[in-house]
Amino acid sequence: MTTKTELNDAELSRYSRQILLSEVDYAGQLKLAQSHAVIFGLGGLGSPVALYLAAAGVGKLTLVDFDSVDDSNLQRQIVHREANIGQAKVESARQNLQALNRHIEIVAVNAKMEETALPGLLKNADVVLDCTDNFASRFALNRACHAAKIPLVSGAAIRWEGQLTTYDFRDANSPCYQCLYKEESGMELTCSQNGVLAPVVGMIGSMQAIEAVKALLGKPTLSGKLMIVDAYTMHIRTLNLKKDPHCKVCSEPSA
Repeated sequence: MTTKTELNDAELSRYSRQILLSEVDYAGQLKLAQSHAVIFGLGGLGSPVALYLAAAGVGKLTLVDFDSVDDSNLQRQIVHREANIGQAKVESARQNLQALNRHIEIVAVNAKMEETALPGLLKNADVVLDCTDNFASRFALNRACHAAKIPLVSGAAIRWEGQLTTYDFRDANSPCYQCLYKEESGMELTCSQNGVLAPVVGMIGSMQAIEAVKALLGKPTLSGKLMIVDAYTMHIRTLNLKKDPHCKVCSEPSA
């Protein structure tokens, strides 16, 4: 949470279309301006997430990634430009996001995500967005966000398919990522091996940004539900996701 107490005239003009929404209004826009979102991964999902949260006026964005921009990234990682090839992704994203919105604060953390560093990275965060592409990072973020009671917006995309949910750990009854996937399952699919259509990550990332905004405004999210998107057929299903009573992360140990 930032210390901002009011919106200036430039911000009122900039965000006027959002302020017109009764679910946002001035108070909600100020809430967004006071909020801190941490984005892990500045690739295909993290790009639209970062662009839309910056454009929507979330006051502070912390960007975490260790990779650099490659020409093969530009097919889908739309926060980066050809001029950024070879540059650290977090620095490329920081520059382009700051050019989009001068009213927000952007912190770039160019480091591989280590679980021991997560409590520090999540300090004062209001929402976390998992835009990573591997299970180890997802399980680590799940544990850290559950421990800190911070909502975690999780998205994934591969080929023509994507999925999305929010684990709202402010609610003790919220399921977690490990309720959906077991850490010992050994499943791993990557875009580099299986491919992905560019707009699919844009679609899922944009919906992640919507979920983050709703979580920050205290509006209903996908908590307790899993959205599955088949972009090839444009078929979207929403399934109930229940807390696993035997989950090693989110279930209380039996007395």
